[in-house]
Formats: sequence, C-alpha cells, structure tokens
Amino acid sequence: MFVLSSSFARVLALAGMSLAFLLPASAADASAPLRTHASAKGKFIGAALATGPLSNETSYRNIAATEFSQVTAENAMKWDATEPNQGQFNFSGADAIVNFATQNNQQVHGHTLVWHNQTPNWVQGLGASAMRTAMQNHISQVVGRYANNATVVSWDVVNEIFDDNGNWRTSFWYNTLGQSFVADAFRAARAADPNARLCINDYNVEGINSKSTAMYNLVSNLRRDGVPVDCVGFQGHLAIQYGFPNDLQQNLQRFADLGVQVRITELDIRMQMPRNATKDATQATYYRNVVNACLAVTACAGVTIWGFTDKHSWVPDTFQGEGAALIYDENYQAKPAYNAVHDALAGGTTTDPTPPTTPGTPAASNVTSNSAALTWAASTDSGGSGLAGYNVYREQGATDTLLGQSTTNSTTLTGLSPNTQYQVYVRARDGAGNLSANSPLATFSTLSGPGGGACSATGTVQTQWSTGYVVQPVTVTNTGTSAITGWTVTFTLPAGHTLAGSWNADVTVSGQTVTAKNAGYNGSLAPNASTTFGFQVSRPNGNTQTPSGYTCA
Repeated sequence: MFVLSSSFARVLALAGMSLAFLLPASAADASAPLRTHASAKGKFIGAALATGPLSNETSYRNIAATEFSQVTAENAMKWDATEPNQGQFNFSGADAIVNFATQNNQQVHGHTLVWHNQTPNWVQGLGASAMRTAMQNHISQVVGRYANNATVVSWDVVNEIFDDNGNWRTSFWYNTLGQSFVADAFRAARAADPNARLCINDYNVEGINSKSTAMYNLVSNLRRDGVPVDCVGFQGHLAIQYGFPNDLQQNLQRFADLGVQVRITELDIRMQMPRNATKDATQATYYRNVVNACLAVTACAGVTIWGFTDKHSWVPDTFQGEGAALIYDENYQAKPAYNAVHDALAGGTTTDPTPPTTPGTPAASNVTSNSAALTWAASTDSGGSGLAGYNVYREQGATDTLLGQSTTNSTTLTGLSPNTQYQVYVRARDGAGNLSANSPLATFSTLSGPGGGACSATGTVQTQWSTGYVVQPVTVTNTGTSAITGWTVTFTLPAGHTLAGSWNADVTVSGQTVTAKNAGYNGSLAPNASTTFGFQVSRPNGNTQTPSGYTCA
C-alpha cells in the first residue's frame, strides 16, 4: 500500500487522469459504474450536483458517489451564493460539494466566476473601476479558498459572453468594462491559483457556427496575448427535435489544435413531452454520439451531465412542454440514455454493426454559379443506433471531397466554382458511425458568373456611451464568385475620435483613416461566406458621431 501526496494527486487530475491509473490494470467489468469505464479511457464522467438533494435524498447521494468521477456545483459556487453582499462571503454550499467530492475521490470543477446571470444587483450597479475591483476581489477570494485543495482542479472563469450570432453579449460586464473583463478575469484567477485549469464556457457552440467561430477567434487571440485560457467548455444543452450537431468532433478538434483542453460541461438532451420509446432511443443515440466525440479527441478531458435525474432537472421549468433530459428518470431508474453512455465508455458493449440503407439518387435544383440544392430518398436504419444524418461527396476518383453534411434528406451546397461540372453522391450514417453504400451519382453544372473575388463591409454600432462606443460586428462578405484569401477594410473615424482597441483583424491608423486587414485565421472566404471583426473607440464627451465609409478590397 502507498500514499499519494495531495499535490501529486492534483497534478494527475489536471492532466485528466484518475488515481485508477496507478493501480494494476484489469479487464473492465461490463456492469461497472460509468466512472470505472471513463477512467479506463483516460476521461472523466461528471455530473452537476445540487446541495438540497445531496443532503436529503439517499438515492441521489449514492448514485452521485458511485457513478461519477467529477462533480460541478450546479449553483453553490455562483456569485449570488458565495458573495450575496459586497465583501460578505458564504461558502457553506460550495464546501458541502467539495467535501462530498473529497470523500468520494472525485474532482471538482468550479462553476462559475463571472457570468451575467445570478450576479447580485450590487455588482451590476458599480462603475467601471469599482466593478473591475469587485470582480478581481471575488475571484481572488473564491478561487483562493480552494487553491490548496487537491479536489478542486478547474474553474469556469467566464461564462456565456457571446450571443447566438457570435456577437459580444451586451451584459453589464461588457457595457461597463468592454472586452477587457475577460482577460482581467483569467489573470485574476491565475494569480489566485497558479495550478488550476482555467476555462471559458458557453452554449450553442457544439457545432461549427458563427458563435463557436467567435469563441474560436477569441480564444486564439487571448492565448496569443498571453492570457491564461487553458480550456474551452462546450455546454451541450441539446434537444432531439432540433437535430444533432454532427460536426461536434470536428469542432472539438479545431479548438484542441489551439493547444487548449476541451470538455463537454453541461450535457442534457431534452425532448418534447410526453416521453416514449422512440424519443428515448433518439436521446440515447445523441448521448452516445457526444461521448464518442469526446473519446475521439485526445484533448477532450471528459463529459459532465447537467444533473443526472429528471427529478431535479432545470429543463421543465425553462422549456415549456419539454423535459426527460437526463440519464435517470424521476424515480432514479436508469434510462436507455444511461446504457448508451455506459456502452460508449465501455467500448461498445452493445454494438451496431449494421449500416443504414443506401440513399436514393440525389436530384439537383436551384443551381447557380456557386450553389445547388440537393434532395434524395431517405435511408432507414435497423441496427439500433438510429439514423444520424448524411454526408454529401463530390466524385473525384481516389480523393472524393466531402462537400457537406445534413441531418435531413436535403441540403444546399455552397462555395461551388462557376461553370463547373459536379458529380455528387450521398452516404447515410448511423449513431454508431456506420456509413451506407454510395448513392447513385447526380451530375449538374454550375452557371457562369463574373470572375474574380470582391467583398463588402458593413459596420454595426453594438453599444455606445457618452465618451465612446463599440462597433461589432463589422461583417466582411465575399460578394464574388471565387474564393478570396485576404481582405482589407478601410473606414473613417470622425474628428477627435481615437481607436481604443480591436479584435479579429490587424488594424493600423493614419490620421482618421483606419485600415483593418484580416488576421491569419479569417482571410480565406468562399463565395457568399463572411467573417467579422470589431473595434472600440474613444470620443469627446457628448459627441454622438460614429464611423462612416466602410470599403472592402
């Protein structure tokens, strides 16, 4: 028998390892708890815990202790719980979570330090200098309390700072402090605990979209500037009626390639009630897909489910007519979703070797110089994992190109070259990753169009105050019919206005003329594609002018 120091145990936890790795290896028991199988894969499996049922319900406490290797406080570590009045801290709930995790050899992920919700009114009414000081002091006190505790290994430093379009959320943090609050928060957290893993967290960023791309660009810029962003959290609040984000794994990997750890932080998969066997099967497929995506990305540390029993889920109170989002029902009985998570972590104890049937021949319509709509007869799946969607390919001999993906039996291809013949086919995929045979080929030719690349730029004033304003987004769009590899936007600042900061572009100023050139990661744009950048300006008190004359080349 041997004893590990708490500091060494914490190093292992930060690396995404559990103490089980130090024990002799043995074959995993097919009926073992989730945490046993996750540990064998080098991942954690976590749950958000509430202090009420943790104290009062034996079934809740037993499942939480047995099945999960990581826990997140659902509410007990948020600002309204820990510092309801300025300078008056209450750690009773947070300590209860940490003590429970310590007793059960679990990691704790701290959630959350800086958020626009569940923050007391006294914070929201502060001026800029006082608000920044209050934020830094709050982080110092909360993170510092657990800095020497081997159980608490990571924190959500900032949470939900973008809107669904990928613009900065106009929260009281942003309106008072501008973008600088994010870097300030991370630096304060690093000072409070040099060894904790520091994360940024958001929802609707699971797939590749404008919001996740805004997050990607921000994390890239922050790390370039030396801000200690260690990991990115993808919440995973999904719903079966909206389809599965089939580029989840690809999205996780592109963030991992920035050098950060990635993790699924708040997974639940809701359905429109009432619950039935068909909906349960779809939900189980979604849970399996999420776990498999994390398993496929080395830098994905694990998956945290936002609760575990429908009895205490936040979903019914938030989404009218929806619920049953978790892996145990209201009576603490395991659902098909539990089995899906278990089997994915166990390496597929129950497998689906049967691919979907072959899709029908695609039919092309609405063909332009750079796009085409496709439809085809749907596939079916009998293997048990469910039909997950379709991949659309261009026939090019030995190196066929994936042109797009869809969760339905139709899609619109964009970014095509003008006056070009395309031969395309479709393959169906199921929840286990099996692909069907190729559909028959469809052939179509894009129309001729004006050659060359062209671009446009439009700026939107997101917020303004008496002595300044923020323009976000400035949207740059490729209006030509061929791809461009770079762009330059110019515009004029009114007299007396000075640039205070910018992001997602390399900006220079000559007099009142501002020149913004693409960064290294957002210069390439396919036809009709767009990207964004933004900037902040200081102006004389009372002057209400804003920039004009945006041009793009």
